[in-house]
Amino acid sequence: MAPLLFFAFFLLIASTNGAAPGAPGAFPPVNVSSPTPPVPMPPTTPYPPTQVITPPPPPQVKLPSPPPAVKLPPRPPSPPVPTPPVSPPKTTADCILPCSVRCKLHSRKNVCLRACTTCCLRCKCVPPGQYGNREKCGKCYANMTTRGGRLKCP
Repeated sequence: MAPLLFFAFFLLIASTNGAAPGAPGAFPPVNVSSPTPPVPMPPTTPYPPTQVITPPPPPQVKLPSPPPAVKLPPRPPSPPVPTPPVSPPKTTADCILPCSVRCKLHSRKNVCLRACTTCCLRCKCVPPGQYGNREKCGKCYANMTTRGGRLKCP
């Protein structure tokens, strides 16, 4: 602690003007006077406005007008493509595929398949789709009934 006090004391003494001029640690005397007033500056004018030179627009080039649209007469609708006639089934094996399509959604599939196969063999036709269209196979399929008087063919 003593060296620190000694150092602080030394700095205090060295910083006073009691030291000889030119000696190390001596500071030149400071003239304390009032600060000089600021020199008034003449008012500055803003820069003169610069003219923005825009290049002249390019000359208008007139494009050739497109040729008038030629309206073609609408094409007549094409006739529906006829489906080739299906050869009538000749055996029970020929009736199984169309009857399985016909009875696909039936609640009693086996009963439907048996009745459909019988009607297919007798009338040589199975209507398209899974329900209805009986008239496509003619009166044989549409009017065939069971012994109880109900329609036989699904």
